[in-house]
Amino acid sequence: MTNATSFPSPADVARVVLPNGIIVLARENFASQSVVITGSLRVGSIHEPAERTGLASFVTAALMRGTHNRDFDTLHGELEGIGASLGIGGGVHTSSFSGKSLAEDLPTLLDLLSDVLRYPAFPQDQTERLRGEMLTGLRIRLQDTRAVASDSFRNLTYPEGHPYRRDLNGTVESMSRLTLDEVREFHRSTFGPNAMIIVVVGAVKAEDAIAQVRRTFEGWQNPDQPAEIALPPIPAMTEIRQQFNVIPGKTQSDIVMGWTGPSRLSPDFHHANIANNILGVFGMMGRLGKTVREEQGLAYSAGSRVGGGFGPSPWSVSAGVNPANVRLALDSIVAQVKRMTDEMVSEDELEENKQNFIRRLPLSLESNEGVAGSILNMEIYHLGLDYLQRYADIINAITREDLLRAAQTYLKPDAYALGVAGPQIAGEE
Repeated sequence: MTNATSFPSPADVARVVLPNGIIVLARENFASQSVVITGSLRVGSIHEPAERTGLASFVTAALMRGTHNRDFDTLHGELEGIGASLGIGGGVHTSSFSGKSLAEDLPTLLDLLSDVLRYPAFPQDQTERLRGEMLTGLRIRLQDTRAVASDSFRNLTYPEGHPYRRDLNGTVESMSRLTLDEVREFHRSTFGPNAMIIVVVGAVKAEDAIAQVRRTFEGWQNPDQPAEIALPPIPAMTEIRQQFNVIPGKTQSDIVMGWTGPSRLSPDFHHANIANNILGVFGMMGRLGKTVREEQGLAYSAGSRVGGGFGPSPWSVSAGVNPANVRLALDSIVAQVKRMTDEMVSEDELEENKQNFIRRLPLSLESNEGVAGSILNMEIYHLGLDYLQRYADIINAITREDLLRAAQTYLKPDAYALGVAGPQIAGEE
């Protein structure tokens, strides 16, 4: 098992900022012959017009459909020929990428990444095929009780026009209206090297990895790349907001309720995260799993989650229940939330959860992918390359009072957003 002295650190992670703003981080690992790349670009749905929801996600998904230098078959044939993988995904603030190959094929992998990021062709046949696939996914989502409940929760939590209120993949209507000209213009005006992060981990010397990234990407420029966008304010929730959605033919109702939570940059993020672990994660989904599911038998599943992104992403509770038990399950969930805000957790609960956080960290670093992901997070959230060395001390310093304070800051038993989706039952309006 990895120990603290072998965690990625300033001693073994090389970091260089290229003149065009690309941040390159590299760590050597010659235990295997492979190499992993991962990273992000500062472009996401926050940059798309509000009336064009799904545009950023569509553009990101279309990057791998062919470039000006390689058509779809050539691009994927080259990857298959060297046994490599490459994928790109979109988010709200950033778009991410990851890839893996043999160390000797790193130059090819970087060249392919550069090609799809800088020179996508958005060929009409492949792009329309992608649109069809995404539309099918959106229509399926309309019949998914958890997805519909999540959409209602998001709409009730965030004000009109807020980027966090949008569905990343858009709607059937917005996806149907997008044009190829809009797709190409969004890529031209938003994709660029400034604040891009590339992490390389594996069987290549750090200086060689950085030199290869430099040769591949140092010529990329985009003077039109937008600056970082500030999030609009979110008014405090002062009442219960709820929406019930009827989806005929379903046998289960899904509940999604919650609040805006801390960002990953908030000083109390770890406090909220451990409180959430106790509420709806630890063991078989924490207190919620023990009471709502096991003891009371009101839910097939019950748990909670803290988003922890760049901004105030949700702190939410989700449960799948028998439609007849929706109100009973809600009452039970609210009771557990109130318990978190009314009383401190026990010393034993706190210690067990601290150890859970500390002991699972080494497991996440057993692969090159895990190491690269950790380095990327340290860079994205400005945690410092010594963060993993400090991690156990950070967690061990957390007190019961810290958890109670975080719960009282974010969890409101009498003011929350609630989305429910399922068959029509008595009591749902």
